Order: sequence, then C-alpha cells, then structure tokens
Amino acid sequence: MEAQSLQSVIESAIKNEEEARTFYLGLHDLVQDALAKETLKFLAGEELAHKEFLQAYLKGEKKIAALPLDTLIDYHIAQYTEKPDPKKNMNSSEVYLVAAHREWNSYNFYKSLAALQPEGELRAMLLAMADQELKHKEKVEYLYSNTAFPQTAGG
Repeated sequence: MEAQSLQSVIESAIKNEEEARTFYLGLHDLVQDALAKETLKFLAGEELAHKEFLQAYLKGEKKIAALPLDTLIDYHIAQYTEKPDPKKNMNSSEVYLVAAHREWNSYNFYKSLAALQPEGELRAMLLAMADQELKHKEKVEYLYSNTAFPQTAGG
C-alpha cells in the first residue's frame, strides 16, 4: 500500500483527536462520580492538546521532540476485559474501563497509520502519538484496577 500524504495522515489524526475529545466530554456528562468526571475532563484536555500539537506539526511549528516519551506500562486490561456500554450513572471503574478501551483503539489507530508510512519523521511522529495514547491507557487502567479491586485492610 502506498504511503499517504502528510496532510491526509495528519488530518485523519486530527479528526481522531476531535472524536476522542467529544467522546470524553459526552461521557463526562453521563457520569456522577466526581473523580471520574475529573479524569474525563483531563482526558478531553489531553486530546485537545494532541489536536493542537498535530495542527502545529502540520504547519511546521512543532517537531516530534515536543512529545514527551516516558517508560510505559501496559496492564493489558482493555485487551482482556469486555468494554461496558457507556450509560448514565456508571460507576467509576466502568468509566475507566470505557476510557481504557478508547485509548487502546487510539493507540492502534496511530500504530496502523505509522505502519503505512515509510521510515522517517512522519512515521516517528505517529509512533510517538501512539505512545501518548498508551500512556493515557496506562493511567486509566491504573485507576480502573484501584477502583475495581480496592486494597483491603487484610492486604
């Protein structure tokens, strides 16, 4: 398959970030749990920051070095648990599981886009964006595991 143009790849990525932000804001309106609402607002803000980064990258104003690369831990929770349907009054662990699935899909979206590109800066940027999505997945899976399986006094 032929590599897509820089503009079409970035526009597709921008659309993905807009959809993710809309998804998190919609989910925010469904839930009551204050911590879950705060987390969803944070994730929506992260998606907006990604969109702004991609727009600046497309204009040549940003380079991939602007994306922080951390050591990531993948708990594999989203890969092995069924995604609950978003609904009103979900408990916080359900909210985090929905978010983990969303981030897993975004990670795969960027990995797939990167696989279509030849070696170079665009591919490296798409892989860095995939890592950003995996970082979000790590956060919400951590929150999920701590709310679904809270520590008890017995250990």
